[in-house]
Amino acid sequence: MIGSPCPSVVGFVFGGNLMKLVTLRGTVFQIATAVLSLTFLGGCGPTYKELRIEGQHQFAQDQYGAAKRLFDEAHFKSPEDPENLHDIAACCVMLAKGHLADRNHAAAQRDLDRAIDFYDRAINAHPGFKPALMGKNRALELKGQTDEALRSAKWAATFVGPSADQYVFLASEYEQRGDLDTALLHYRQALAMEPDNASVHKGLGMLHHNAGRHDLAVESLHRSLALNPSQHDVVEMLREMGESVPSVEYGP
Repeated sequence: MIGSPCPSVVGFVFGGNLMKLVTLRGTVFQIATAVLSLTFLGGCGPTYKELRIEGQHQFAQDQYGAAKRLFDEAHFKSPEDPENLHDIAACCVMLAKGHLADRNHAAAQRDLDRAIDFYDRAINAHPGFKPALMGKNRALELKGQTDEALRSAKWAATFVGPSADQYVFLASEYEQRGDLDTALLHYRQALAMEPDNASVHKGLGMLHHNAGRHDLAVESLHRSLALNPSQHDVVEMLREMGESVPSVEYGP
Protein backbone atom coordinates (compact mmCIF):
# COMPACT_ATOMS: atom_id res chain seq x y z
CA MET A 1 0.00 0.00 0.00
CA ILE A 2 1.22 3.49 -0.82
CA GLY A 3 2.75 5.20 2.18
CA SER A 4 3.13 2.07 4.39
CA PRO A 5 6.21 2.18 6.65
CA CYS A 6 8.85 -0.54 6.43
CA PRO A 7 8.21 -3.44 8.85
CA SER A 8 11.86 -3.38 9.91
CA VAL A 9 11.53 0.28 10.88
CA VAL A 10 8.43 -0.39 12.95
CA GLY A 11 10.17 -3.24 14.71
CA PHE A 12 13.16 -1.05 15.47
CA VAL A 13 11.08 1.76 16.94
CA PHE A 14 8.73 -0.44 18.92
CA GLY A 15 11.48 -2.74 20.20
CA GLY A 16 12.80 -3.39 23.67
CA ASN A 17 13.10 0.24 24.67
CA LEU A 18 9.39 0.96 24.35
CA MET A 19 8.65 0.38 28.04
CA LYS A 20 11.25 2.98 29.02
CA LEU A 21 9.73 5.56 26.73
CA VAL A 22 6.08 5.30 27.69
CA THR A 23 6.58 7.18 30.95
CA LEU A 24 8.03 10.22 29.21
CA ARG A 25 5.92 13.12 28.04
CA GLY A 26 5.83 13.49 24.30
CA THR A 27 6.46 9.79 23.68
CA VAL A 28 3.98 9.57 20.83
CA PHE A 29 5.60 12.52 19.08
CA GLN A 30 9.08 11.01 19.49
CA ILE A 31 8.01 7.65 18.12
CA ALA A 32 6.20 9.20 15.15
CA THR A 33 9.21 11.36 14.35
CA ALA A 34 11.52 8.35 14.52
CA VAL A 35 9.26 6.31 12.23
CA LEU A 36 9.12 9.08 9.63
CA SER A 37 12.83 9.77 9.78
CA LEU A 38 13.85 6.15 9.45
CA THR A 39 11.27 5.56 6.74
CA PHE A 40 12.75 8.29 4.57
CA LEU A 41 16.30 7.22 5.36
CA GLY A 42 15.46 3.64 4.50
CA GLY A 43 13.96 4.63 1.17
CA CYS A 44 10.47 3.43 2.09
CA GLY A 45 7.24 4.96 0.90
CA PRO A 46 6.05 5.70 -2.63
CA THR A 47 8.32 7.29 -5.18
CA TYR A 48 7.49 10.49 -6.98
CA LYS A 49 6.57 8.51 -10.10
CA GLU A 50 4.31 6.16 -8.14
CA LEU A 51 2.50 9.09 -6.55
CA ARG A 52 2.00 10.72 -9.96
CA ILE A 53 0.67 7.54 -11.55
CA GLU A 54 -1.76 6.85 -8.72
CA GLY A 55 -2.82 10.51 -8.68
CA GLN A 56 -3.59 10.42 -12.38
CA HIS A 57 -5.54 7.21 -11.89
CA GLN A 58 -7.64 8.83 -9.16
CA PHE A 59 -8.19 11.91 -11.33
CA ALA A 60 -9.42 9.71 -14.19
CA GLN A 61 -11.90 8.15 -11.74
CA ASP A 62 -13.20 11.65 -10.81
CA GLN A 63 -11.71 11.30 -7.31
CA TYR A 64 -10.29 14.81 -7.32
CA GLY A 65 -9.72 15.13 -3.58
CA ALA A 66 -7.76 11.87 -3.45
CA ALA A 67 -5.83 12.83 -6.58
CA LYS A 68 -4.90 16.21 -5.12
CA ARG A 69 -3.58 14.60 -1.92
CA LEU A 70 -1.31 12.36 -3.98
CA PHE A 71 -0.11 15.24 -6.15
CA ASP A 72 0.48 17.30 -2.99
CA GLU A 73 2.69 14.52 -1.63
CA ALA A 74 4.55 14.37 -4.94
CA HIS A 75 4.97 18.15 -4.71
CA PHE A 76 7.06 17.75 -1.56
CA LYS A 77 9.39 15.40 -3.43
CA SER A 78 9.70 17.62 -6.52
CA PRO A 79 8.41 21.15 -5.82
CA GLU A 80 9.32 22.67 -9.20
CA ASP A 81 7.87 20.07 -11.57
CA PRO A 82 5.47 22.06 -13.81
CA GLU A 83 3.38 19.02 -14.73
CA ASN A 84 2.68 18.18 -11.09
CA LEU A 85 1.98 21.82 -10.27
CA HIS A 86 -0.45 21.87 -13.18
CA ASP A 87 -2.19 18.73 -11.97
CA ILE A 88 -2.65 20.12 -8.46
CA ALA A 89 -4.24 23.19 -10.03
CA ALA A 90 -6.45 21.04 -12.26
CA CYS A 91 -7.73 19.17 -9.18
CA CYS A 92 -8.56 22.51 -7.55
CA VAL A 93 -10.53 23.58 -10.62
CA MET A 94 -12.52 20.35 -10.65
CA LEU A 95 -13.23 20.66 -6.92
CA ALA A 96 -14.36 24.24 -7.55
CA LYS A 97 -16.74 23.09 -10.27
CA GLY A 98 -18.27 20.66 -7.78
CA HIS A 99 -18.73 23.46 -5.28
CA LEU A 100 -20.33 25.65 -7.95
CA ALA A 101 -22.75 22.85 -8.79
CA ASP A 102 -23.65 22.72 -5.08
CA ARG A 103 -24.00 26.54 -5.01
CA ASN A 104 -21.16 26.80 -2.50
CA HIS A 105 -19.62 29.82 -4.16
CA ALA A 106 -17.27 30.73 -1.30
CA ALA A 107 -15.61 27.30 -1.36
CA ALA A 108 -15.44 27.43 -5.17
CA GLN A 109 -13.69 30.81 -5.08
CA ARG A 110 -11.11 29.49 -2.59
CA ASP A 111 -10.35 26.49 -4.78
CA LEU A 112 -10.09 28.67 -7.87
CA ASP A 113 -7.66 30.98 -6.09
CA ARG A 114 -5.54 27.95 -5.17
CA ALA A 115 -5.71 26.75 -8.78
CA ILE A 116 -4.51 30.09 -10.14
CA ASP A 117 -1.64 30.10 -7.64
CA PHE A 118 -0.46 26.65 -8.72
CA TYR A 119 -0.90 27.48 -12.41
CA ASP A 120 1.29 30.55 -11.85
CA ARG A 121 3.91 28.38 -10.17
CA ALA A 122 3.87 25.99 -13.12
CA ILE A 123 4.26 28.90 -15.55
CA ASN A 124 7.15 30.31 -13.51
CA ALA A 125 8.83 26.91 -13.46
CA HIS A 126 8.33 26.42 -17.21
CA PRO A 127 7.48 29.63 -19.09
CA GLY A 128 5.34 28.81 -22.10
CA PHE A 129 3.85 25.66 -20.54
CA LYS A 130 0.64 25.75 -22.54
CA PRO A 131 -1.54 23.47 -20.33
CA ALA A 132 -0.89 25.79 -17.37
CA LEU A 133 -1.51 28.93 -19.43
CA MET A 134 -4.81 27.56 -20.70
CA GLY A 135 -5.77 26.19 -17.30
CA LYS A 136 -5.17 29.54 -15.64
CA ASN A 137 -7.45 31.22 -18.16
CA ARG A 138 -10.20 28.70 -17.50
CA ALA A 139 -9.89 29.30 -13.76
CA LEU A 140 -10.02 33.07 -14.25
CA GLU A 141 -13.12 32.74 -16.40
CA LEU A 142 -14.80 30.53 -13.79
CA LYS A 143 -14.08 33.28 -11.26
CA GLY A 144 -15.78 35.74 -13.62
CA GLN A 145 -12.52 37.58 -14.29
CA THR A 146 -12.82 37.57 -18.08
CA ASP A 147 -10.78 40.73 -18.56
CA GLU A 148 -7.92 39.27 -16.54
CA ALA A 149 -8.16 36.07 -18.62
CA LEU A 150 -7.74 38.10 -21.79
CA ARG A 151 -4.77 40.01 -20.31
CA SER A 152 -3.20 36.66 -19.41
CA ALA A 153 -3.59 35.40 -22.97
CA LYS A 154 -2.08 38.61 -24.36
CA TRP A 155 0.86 38.32 -21.97
CA ALA A 156 1.49 34.75 -23.09
CA ALA A 157 1.49 35.70 -26.77
CA THR A 158 3.76 38.71 -26.18
CA PHE A 159 6.31 37.49 -23.66
CA VAL A 160 6.27 33.69 -23.67
CA GLY A 161 6.24 33.10 -27.41
CA PRO A 162 5.84 33.99 -29.99
CA SER A 163 4.60 30.68 -31.32
CA ALA A 164 1.68 29.62 -33.45
CA ASP A 165 0.06 27.90 -30.47
CA GLN A 166 0.19 31.10 -28.43
CA TYR A 167 -1.54 33.06 -31.19
CA VAL A 168 -4.19 30.33 -31.53
CA PHE A 169 -4.69 30.54 -27.77
CA LEU A 170 -5.12 34.31 -27.97
CA ALA A 171 -7.39 34.05 -31.02
CA SER A 172 -9.68 31.64 -29.19
CA GLU A 173 -10.00 34.09 -26.29
CA TYR A 174 -11.18 36.85 -28.65
CA GLU A 175 -13.45 34.44 -30.48
CA GLN A 176 -15.17 33.48 -27.21
CA ARG A 177 -15.87 37.17 -26.64
CA GLY A 178 -17.38 37.61 -30.10
CA ASP A 179 -14.51 39.71 -31.49
CA LEU A 180 -14.10 37.66 -34.65
CA ASP A 181 -12.06 40.29 -36.52
CA THR A 182 -9.34 40.35 -33.88
CA ALA A 183 -9.47 36.56 -33.62
CA LEU A 184 -8.99 36.33 -37.40
CA LEU A 185 -5.95 38.61 -37.15
CA HIS A 186 -4.31 36.31 -34.60
CA TYR A 187 -5.08 33.19 -36.62
CA ARG A 188 -3.37 34.84 -39.58
CA GLN A 189 -0.37 35.63 -37.38
CA ALA A 190 -0.25 31.97 -36.38
CA LEU A 191 -0.40 30.88 -40.03
CA ALA A 192 2.43 33.26 -40.92
CA MET A 193 4.59 31.50 -38.34
CA GLU A 194 3.52 27.93 -39.10
CA PRO A 195 1.66 27.65 -42.42
CA ASP A 196 1.49 23.85 -42.17
CA ASN A 197 0.06 23.67 -38.66
CA ALA A 198 -3.13 21.59 -38.82
CA SER A 199 -4.48 23.03 -35.57
CA VAL A 200 -4.22 26.58 -36.87
CA HIS A 201 -6.13 25.74 -40.06
CA LYS A 202 -8.75 23.91 -37.97
CA GLY A 203 -9.26 26.90 -35.67
CA LEU A 204 -9.43 29.24 -38.63
CA GLY A 205 -11.98 27.00 -40.33
CA MET A 206 -14.17 26.95 -37.25
CA LEU A 207 -13.94 30.73 -37.01
CA HIS A 208 -15.04 31.12 -40.65
CA HIS A 209 -17.86 28.66 -40.02
CA ASN A 210 -19.11 30.61 -36.99
CA ALA A 211 -18.92 33.82 -39.03
CA GLY A 212 -21.02 32.29 -41.83
CA ARG A 213 -18.17 32.20 -44.35
CA HIS A 214 -18.93 28.74 -45.67
CA ASP A 215 -16.46 28.52 -48.56
CA LEU A 216 -13.51 29.79 -46.48
CA ALA A 217 -14.45 27.42 -43.65
CA VAL A 218 -14.48 24.44 -46.00
CA GLU A 219 -11.16 25.45 -47.51
CA SER A 220 -9.44 25.77 -44.12
CA LEU A 221 -10.92 22.56 -42.73
CA HIS A 222 -9.91 20.58 -45.82
CA ARG A 223 -6.38 21.99 -45.46
CA SER A 224 -6.30 20.96 -41.81
CA LEU A 225 -7.48 17.46 -42.65
CA ALA A 226 -4.86 17.14 -45.38
CA LEU A 227 -2.15 18.01 -42.85
CA ASN A 228 -3.55 15.68 -40.18
CA PRO A 229 -5.99 13.07 -41.55
CA SER A 230 -6.75 11.57 -38.12
CA GLN A 231 -9.03 14.42 -36.99
CA HIS A 232 -12.41 12.78 -36.57
CA ASP A 233 -14.06 16.02 -35.46
CA VAL A 234 -12.94 17.82 -38.63
CA VAL A 235 -14.28 14.96 -40.76
CA GLU A 236 -17.64 15.14 -39.02
CA MET A 237 -17.80 18.92 -39.32
CA LEU A 238 -17.10 18.80 -43.04
CA ARG A 239 -19.77 16.16 -43.54
CA GLU A 240 -22.28 18.24 -41.56
CA MET A 241 -21.45 21.11 -43.92
CA GLY A 242 -22.39 18.93 -46.88
CA GLU A 243 -18.86 18.09 -47.97
CA SER A 244 -17.90 14.71 -49.35
CA VAL A 245 -15.02 13.41 -47.27
CA PRO A 246 -13.51 10.04 -48.25
CA SER A 247 -13.75 7.26 -45.70
CA VAL A 248 -10.31 6.74 -44.21
CA GLU A 249 -9.04 4.18 -41.75
CA TYR A 250 -7.72 6.34 -38.93
CA GLY A 251 -6.16 3.59 -36.86
CA PRO A 252 -7.03 2.43 -33.34
